[in-house]
Amino acid sequence: MTDPVTDPGDSRRAGAGSSGPDAPNGPAGRATARLAAYLADAGLAWEAGARPGEVVVTVPGERKLTTIVSLLVRDELTSVSAFVIRNPDENHAEVYRFLLRRVMRRPLLGYAVDAAGDVYARAQVPTEAVDAAYLDLLMGAVLEAADAPFNDLLVLGFLTSMKREWAWRVARGESLANLEAFRSILSGAEDDPAYAVPPLPPDPLPPEPLPPE
Repeated sequence: MTDPVTDPGDSRRAGAGSSGPDAPNGPAGRATARLAAYLADAGLAWEAGARPGEVVVTVPGERKLTTIVSLLVRDELTSVSAFVIRNPDENHAEVYRFLLRRVMRRPLLGYAVDAAGDVYARAQVPTEAVDAAYLDLLMGAVLEAADAPFNDLLVLGFLTSMKREWAWRVARGESLANLEAFRSILSGAEDDPAYAVPPLPPDPLPPEPLPPE
């Protein structure tokens, strides 16, 4: 399965090797300076976002390869948003119930969906509270909210697609490496008629040899 996080490409810069995001004046400026110092100390990759005051940070994960976190620094509030997973293919009610139950046990963050149905972890915090200690707590909470439930969300919302992918890979002799974590659930799909893979078309016949001149 492909991790549904868009790679922002080579334009992303490493916070540890840069001077940090531009810092305007006022509370937002002071918070942005503290954010820049935190990113440099943590060695996290970042880039300037599309909106003024926005910093986009790449946080490595365990289940997801990376989590992309947007921090939008304003004078009063700093908003935090992290992409979790795209709109599920199925079982929306079960996916949302699972996420709401997680919110009961998680500080700082909640879950939200956008107009396309994609799931995000979201928070708003007072900008004056944004210091290194708070950022460390916040980034840890964001990573936990986005990374820890990733495999469970795949099974709840994409199981049919995963079984179809497993059956296709087995039939074609393709690698199962990035599905190994789900072997106990997916194994046997290759024998299920619902996920039958049509045989490959036969190789075309070689062209007729030209008659001798």
